[in-house]
Amino acid sequence: MTNISNDEKMLKKKRILKDIIMQLHKGLSLEAAKDRFEKEIGEITAAEIAALEQALIEEGTSPDEIKKFCNVHALLFESSLKNIMQKEESPAHPVTLFKLENREIEKRLQTVEEMIQKPSTDFSALADKLTDLRNIEKHYVKKEQVLFPYLEKAGFMGPSKVMWGKDNEIRDLLRQSISAITEKKSKEETTKTIASFIEEAKGMIFKEENILFPTAIEKLTADDWVSILKESIDLGFIYISIPQDINRMIFDLKVSIEEVPKITEDGMISFPTGTVAVKDLMFLLNALPVDISFVDRNDKVAYFSDNKERIFVRTKSVLNREVRLCHPPNSVDKVEEILKNFKQGKKDSYDFWINFNDRVILIRYFAVRDKYRNYLGTLEITQDITDIKNLQGEKRLLDG
Repeated sequence: MTNISNDEKMLKKKRILKDIIMQLHKGLSLEAAKDRFEKEIGEITAAEIAALEQALIEEGTSPDEIKKFCNVHALLFESSLKNIMQKEESPAHPVTLFKLENREIEKRLQTVEEMIQKPSTDFSALADKLTDLRNIEKHYVKKEQVLFPYLEKAGFMGPSKVMWGKDNEIRDLLRQSISAITEKKSKEETTKTIASFIEEAKGMIFKEENILFPTAIEKLTADDWVSILKESIDLGFIYISIPQDINRMIFDLKVSIEEVPKITEDGMISFPTGTVAVKDLMFLLNALPVDISFVDRNDKVAYFSDNKERIFVRTKSVLNREVRLCHPPNSVDKVEEILKNFKQGKKDSYDFWINFNDRVILIRYFAVRDKYRNYLGTLEITQDITDIKNLQGEKRLLDG
């Protein structure tokens, strides 16, 4: 039997991929392209697909041609991720990653516990260890803002009603522990607070791994876990690294999918992050405590918000006006510089602040870009920050 070399395998895969791309141009459906890819090429990593595509580009295939394959990427990676999510023990399963974080949290809790048990405690070093444990917040946020919503959709409301409250108790105990050191409270009082924090944090790990995660495995689908993994990567992990091939797979999947808003027949605008009624959108934008103006890619004023307390006057006559004409002659050069740097991709934002009518006004400019970083226009946000600058301490939800 003749052995096929790796180079020959690569050449065969390139030929198949190039032909699939050509067939996509001729009307082959995404599902059919995916099926053919899986049958003729088989399992492949995101990195391997990228290498194949790069090889085709180097041989003269246009990147625009390659883009036709992007949505097939999404289907391939989605399918691969679903297979991975069938196995709880997979290194990329969200439950596995949650547990790996817990192992690292336990190590740090153990170190702190040993430190407070010593006759002579180094409180400076102890404060550093506790400050590092503030990263536990990211673990809890992933659980509360990603995992809990999927459990609620599956009809399981308990964790968000009970466990979230326990998370907050742990957060408070950690804050109190650090404050006890910085305020130089007695060793007895400080170690007692820290010991309570350690006990509750360890108890939460037990609750997660013996109640929450087994229930989630039972109630959630592979599709749910794929979504949870994507959102978890967006939020980040503590003390661990996600497998690189999975991270790349999800990145390519996200880049592949064209996420654009759609207007539904019942008058709703469907965004990738939610849905808003068209009739509500204007009022939503006008309710923001900032002035918004948008200049399109052709440097024409396309939109401004119309809240009751605008800082700078805007009239409808400014719409479709060349933005340079909206500024005094002595500042046009600055406008030109901002637009030039945004269009060339050299800058993404500018911040200015001025005194105006005895108020401090923050003016911010942002380049608006699509997912390919193509320039779409400039967003201006103007905000009165006088009172914000004077804020001190904390004011919790619904306090006073």
